[in-house]
Amino acid sequence: MSRGNDGSRIVRRTKKRKKDVILNSLIGIVLLLIIIVSFNIFFGNDDKESAKQKEPDTEQQENSTSDEKEKKDSKQVMTDQEEEAEEAEATKPQEQEKEDSATKEEAPNVDAEKIVTEGGSEPNVIRTIVNPAWEPVGTVQQGEHVNVYSGVDWDEMVEAITYGTGLTKENMTIHFLGNNGPNKSVGTVYTKNKDQIYRVYIEWVDGQGWKPTKVEELAAVPEKKK
Repeated sequence: MSRGNDGSRIVRRTKKRKKDVILNSLIGIVLLLIIIVSFNIFFGNDDKESAKQKEPDTEQQENSTSDEKEKKDSKQVMTDQEEEAEEAEATKPQEQEKEDSATKEEAPNVDAEKIVTEGGSEPNVIRTIVNPAWEPVGTVQQGEHVNVYSGVDWDEMVEAITYGTGLTKENMTIHFLGNNGPNKSVGTVYTKNKDQIYRVYIEWVDGQGWKPTKVEELAAVPEKKK
């Protein structure tokens, strides 16, 4: 009987040890799971925070890169515009020369056709000038023309005289302007300082106005005829 009881005790002890081992193993597994979960909770959040902190840096870098690119593009655009402006400035003189040349070609050179001879109809004449290129100055008058030394006819005569002499009305004094035959007139004018004195012969062209036909440069202002 004593041996039988001892065997039963041994079996019970063995079973109890197995249970204790299993229980301890389960407890260990549970503790391990708790540790893993806690680790993930704490350290996982730290990783997320780090990632969040790093994201703005990446965005700032991207923004900085984008800004630098825009600045470079802007500088490139400004450089291109400056180059275009410089090219335009460089071509302006050439274009201006072309325009001036074209204008010279289009506009007849009136002075080139002047015929100048020394002396003239009297000793007071220094030189005589005629020019086949002279044209009528235009008119607003209509119908049959008669010399009238006032109003529109007078103004158009003065215009023909300034055209033939090259003087301006502001720097010109009319010494005499009168009749020289049907549809013809003659005038003597000089500059304010009297360093240029001219006698100008003009004639009327129907529908086109007065035009100069001869200009005499005088040495002195002649006396007015009484």
